[in-house]
Amino acid sequence: MDVRRTAVVKLIVSDEQRDALHRTAEQYLYCANRTAEYCWSVTSFTKCKTNKRQVRDALYSEFREETDLQAQLVQAAIRRAVEAVKAVVERWKKGQRVSCPTFTAETMDYDTRSATFYRNKASLATVEGRVEPPFVLPADSPTPYERYVLSEEYEFRESTLRYDAATDEFYLNISTRRIDGEDAEVSVDTGHPDQTVLGIDLGVNSLAVSSTGTFWQGDEYDHWCREFEKRRGEMQQRGTQAAHNALLRLARREEAWRKQYIHTVANEIVSEAVEHGCDVIAFEDLTDIRERLPQAKWHHVWAFRRLFGYVSYKAPDQGVSVEQVEPNHTSQRCSRTDCGFTHDDNRQGEHFECQKCGYEINADYNAAKNIGLRYARKRTHKLRSSPKSGGGDAEVDLRINGGTLNGDSHRPVAGD
Repeated sequence: MDVRRTAVVKLIVSDEQRDALHRTAEQYLYCANRTAEYCWSVTSFTKCKTNKRQVRDALYSEFREETDLQAQLVQAAIRRAVEAVKAVVERWKKGQRVSCPTFTAETMDYDTRSATFYRNKASLATVEGRVEPPFVLPADSPTPYERYVLSEEYEFRESTLRYDAATDEFYLNISTRRIDGEDAEVSVDTGHPDQTVLGIDLGVNSLAVSSTGTFWQGDEYDHWCREFEKRRGEMQQRGTQAAHNALLRLARREEAWRKQYIHTVANEIVSEAVEHGCDVIAFEDLTDIRERLPQAKWHHVWAFRRLFGYVSYKAPDQGVSVEQVEPNHTSQRCSRTDCGFTHDDNRQGEHFECQKCGYEINADYNAAKNIGLRYARKRTHKLRSSPKSGGGDAEVDLRINGGTLNGDSHRPVAGD
């Protein structure tokens, strides 16, 4: 089995390089959206086109004539769109409401021919030719970039260039694979006694809750989302050109605020993992989360996906990997390891009370523990957990951090 590692680096770009990357991303997204439209069918999922080779043969030459993109970037855009359509088709088959995928975020996929890496810089293909922006690397050595990208034990597979509008910065997520992957997998996943996992539950009342008992409340986030929505409504009613321009400025300000807020929560989650010596941060799989949380609004689902994405690229810089586990029954299952009783009646709103053993705890915290436990049991890691009520958790070697925690007492972090 492959052992893969990701290094995240921030690029130092000049004004000319920035313009070239923005123009490249614009044409890349054009190809991706055109591909999605070509593949999509509004009548039946059986009519959607999901064969990458056939779609590429149909569109490649046209895109090469219409854009200035390098061949590999055209193919990468087509591939991304087809994969997105295939994922939507799978949900459609399950009877879920779906729509044609659209691509708006400035991200591009680079392979070994469109990206080359050196000790302190990258060479990236753009519509203006190659650009070679240097990196901003952490002061501590060896950095993840040095350990994986420059290591002879790992080989470069692909990278994703991502533009963060909130900070006006470009980042590269560089994926590598260990060359002797099969042997390395044995040494990584056979239960190293010091490996630990931090479980993270995502929800509406609490944006995120960790298995160490830290709560990131969603109150402030919801409040400002409502305020922005109210202001948009007032401007739309005016119907003037000035109101339209103000609406555009408000949209940019809202997007920047959302991203910065989620950045703060992501930083604190990574810090929580580092503080408690965790090697892994485990999230629930976000597939179908809209159906699993019907009370969640669109801005909640946006926040969940963005939070997972931010943590995924921030955590490797601190030597922490990010994984996902199946979310089924994490809210209804008792997190005491000597119980594990699962029943719908165990959870009532924000309160969890096991109908079998009587274990009472905040429901979101219980779910966070179950998410961490699910990964810990799968990988034979230990779970970083906060204080617990009653026994039973010792079998998975939970770390006790002191204090007490229940449904009425918890520490909000990001919403202060």
